[in-house]
Amino acid sequence: MINMGVGILHKYKDHIDLDGAAPISMGEGDTPLIYSDYLSKETGASVYLKIEGCNPSGSFKDRGMVVAVCKAIQKNKKVLVCASTGNTSASASAYAAKFGLNSAIIIPSGNIAKGKLAQAMAFGAKIVAIDGSFDDALNIVRKLENESDIEIVNSINPHRIEGQKTAAFEIIDSLDSVDYLCIPVGNAGNISAYWKGFKEYSPLKNFKPPKMLGFQAEGSAPIVKGKIVDNPDTIATAIRIGNPASWKSAELALAESDGSIHSVTDDEIIESYVNLARKDGIYCEPASAAGVAGLLKLSKEVDFNKKIITCVITGNGLKDPSTSEKFASTNIYKSKPELSEVLEAINKKA
Repeated sequence: MINMGVGILHKYKDHIDLDGAAPISMGEGDTPLIYSDYLSKETGASVYLKIEGCNPSGSFKDRGMVVAVCKAIQKNKKVLVCASTGNTSASASAYAAKFGLNSAIIIPSGNIAKGKLAQAMAFGAKIVAIDGSFDDALNIVRKLENESDIEIVNSINPHRIEGQKTAAFEIIDSLDSVDYLCIPVGNAGNISAYWKGFKEYSPLKNFKPPKMLGFQAEGSAPIVKGKIVDNPDTIATAIRIGNPASWKSAELALAESDGSIHSVTDDEIIESYVNLARKDGIYCEPASAAGVAGLLKLSKEVDFNKKIITCVITGNGLKDPSTSEKFASTNIYKSKPELSEVLEAINKKA
């Protein structure tokens, strides 16, 4: 028998309120938690990477999407709609295709990674590119909420967080303790969901919730700066957001966990992006490296020695291959089909 993932709605059915909706699944969740020799050596801590790029559409978004779509089906909705910088659109259109729904994606023109846009296209989504930012796209989507056939599946959908919190459940089920959780922050739904998961599940497992450490890109850091960023700018497209929908709940998660939020530069993000690939064998999208970059930056100020830390790697690198072409490429050596020339190329110093 083929061993397929049961999905989070089945695995954690006693901890997710579906209010009578029939559970569905594409095998989301149960993602790897990998020990990082590289980061552990750099920080003096024991650092684990939660590899969310192993979800069906390649990012953490599938955890929340499965609950949102489950509820949409219960309400007989016909169309899933979202504003997206990429990952939400890929997830929404994948689940729509699987469960017989239509999908429509509102994107900021020119501000979405090609790999993510290709996914949405492949899944058959209708794509509308607006002349504006993600925040402009989300404002338009909010105005569609009263359309009878449409279900909005952005993080403003209250059901999304119920699915995303299960990543915290999995960490608790895998480790005896965690002192810090490092996570990229864009629309701020994920940091809010993790904290909700830790609060709900920790008492059941005699587990002390970690301090939440959020990291925004320097050019898109509204929570760090305490004000809306009108023209957010960063190479990490997934967190290029100037007015996060879950801003208040993220601040609550930081306060309740005695955590903090910081910014990292694009250069720091890219350095960690390359090092994750070269030293840990983890190919992630740039936004995923923000949490790692932040951990390394903080480690120069904070003593993490002998602490246990989990970094959330939110999405797969295949979603944004142009970044690796630009910043992590290697030489391609031309050779005749002769052993001596091939060996010469192999032995050349980079």
